[in-house]
Parts: sequence; structure tokens; C-alpha cells
Amino acid sequence: MPVIITVIAQTISAILFAWYGLNALFSESMVAEFKRYRLARFRVLTGILQVAASLGIIVGHFYRPILLLSAGGLTTMMFLGVITRVRIKDPLPAALPAFALCVLNLFIFAAAL
Repeated sequence: MPVIITVIAQTISAILFAWYGLNALFSESMVAEFKRYRLARFRVLTGILQVAASLGIIVGHFYRPILLLSAGGLTTMMFLGVITRVRIKDPLPAALPAFALCVLNLFIFAAAL
């Protein structure tokens, strides 16, 4: 597989999770969303883990164990995000971003093996 594809996937993941993580930490709309998910107590932890994992994706480009940990963690987090959307009976399109990010990070993880 061409290296450029994995670098693009890592870049997309790092940018999106830095953005989502910072939003989880500082956005009032995310406070409301986490309440709606019935997961308000996990909002700050989720934001911190997303920002840390986005940095791990970048560092992991140079140190594979960090990449595996970060991509594996984000894959798991987004899988749980899909389950959360199903549990609260959101429409299917609302779960698609979490599903896409789950698949993207699973790809990054598999490519790093």
C-alpha cells in the first residue's frame, strides 16, 4: 500500500480528533450533546483522550507503538460512539461520522501492523 495513503489517513484523523476533542472540552453545544447521550460525566475525559490520541497519531508516524495505541483507541472510541447513537435511537445518518472515523482509524491501525 502506498505510504501517501496512510499519511493522508493519519493527517485527516489527527486534524478531526484534535477538532472534536477541543470541541468536547470547550463547546457549549457539546455539553448539551453529551447530556443527550447520557454521558455528561465522560465529556472532559473524551475530549482529553481525543486530543491526546490526535497527537499520538502524529507522533506515531515516527514511533509505531504510539500509532497502534492511538489508532486502536480511536477505533474503539468511535465504535462505542456508533453504539451510543444506536442506543439513543438517533437516525442512521447521525451515526455515519462516527462509523467513518471508526473505519478510518481501523485502517490506520491495520496499516501500522
